[in-house]
Amino acid sequence: MTAVVSVSLPAEPVRPPAPGSPELASVIEEIRADAVARRAAGGTEGPHRAVALLRKHRLGAVRVPREQGGGGYSLQQLFDLVVDLAEADPDVPHIVRVHYGFVEEIFKQPRTDRKSAWLPEILDGRLFGGASSELGSRPVGTYKYDSTLVPDGDGYRLDGVKFYSTGSLYSDYIRVSANLPDGTLLTAIVPVDRPGIEHKDDWDGIGQRHTGSGTTIFENVWVAANETLPFRGEDLPVRPRQALPQLFLHAITAGILRAVTSDASELVRSRKRSFVFATTEEPRHDPQLLEVIGTLSATAYAAEALVRAAARAQDVAAAAARATGVDADLERDAAVAAAKVKVAIEDVALRAAGRLFEVGGASATRQSAHLDRHWRNLRTLFSHNPTAYKARVLGDLVVNDTPLPDTGFF
Repeated sequence: MTAVVSVSLPAEPVRPPAPGSPELASVIEEIRADAVARRAAGGTEGPHRAVALLRKHRLGAVRVPREQGGGGYSLQQLFDLVVDLAEADPDVPHIVRVHYGFVEEIFKQPRTDRKSAWLPEILDGRLFGGASSELGSRPVGTYKYDSTLVPDGDGYRLDGVKFYSTGSLYSDYIRVSANLPDGTLLTAIVPVDRPGIEHKDDWDGIGQRHTGSGTTIFENVWVAANETLPFRGEDLPVRPRQALPQLFLHAITAGILRAVTSDASELVRSRKRSFVFATTEEPRHDPQLLEVIGTLSATAYAAEALVRAAARAQDVAAAAARATGVDADLERDAAVAAAKVKVAIEDVALRAAGRLFEVGGASATRQSAHLDRHWRNLRTLFSHNPTAYKARVLGDLVVNDTPLPDTGFF
């Protein structure tokens, strides 16, 4: 298992920094500086320092109500935070994507003692990764796994191999989806260092390289009964949709587009020479280059505005789920909004990451500049649940009022 950077957790209770506060800005700046330093050193190290800062400042507890010791953020404020983190280092918010989904699960009505028992861990800065997807022949989104939980005394034995186990390399606990012998689905939550768990840092995607999204192996892992929860709300009268982790990806996209704009602007400001047939001697005053920067800036603004609009629908659905229980209509509205964001921004975002090179000249393509990371990260994010399928579902909804697919990917 990859070594984890340790930042000691204070003995006294710590509340997450307020939205927009100088403390929060300072944390994000530290994460940005760490990303810059790691790229300069070759980009082989993961964001362990950044994840340690998330723990220290309790950013995993921002959605816990203030009266219970958390940050009391709305979902819109959470997504604002995700955009800020992604601008600094897009791997970092991706690592905690599953964690924030777990926090939402805890607060959905009806509350249970077994769910609430994890709240002190969240308030203490612990992070929860996930291991659900498996590489196999079943269609993506099918809730049936080769991983098994076999009853053993007053607990279970967990066996299986998971891929896309995002964040698990950096987390304190890992959520694992598995089938009981009778086919019933169950979620196990176990410490990442429990005997029988092997983490392989083998994610080799072209982007989001340090999210820990590789293989996790479980071999005869002991799971106590109180370390299990019903699978994704199957105990609830209405099963919640999983639009929040989908919108999370789009918020990361918005943060990357901010970074694209920033990097492109710096390229233009720092260029000392132009082409002999350019309209001005200084690139920073070249109207053609400024047009590109303006377009990149507008693209980033539009992506962030769409994410914030969809986050409002998430807030409405989440407030109902916390107060009276999951509302199917509100969940549907939030899912549709998140899907529309994905369909709307993919092409313009990828085009923006390519246009960055129009303002930098040939030197911008040097590997040492790392500017290709933006396109690679965006392409990897958009490859989660192909956009063509989302667009087709939206069209079927608009034309035929066809219900959304009953799957966690919508």
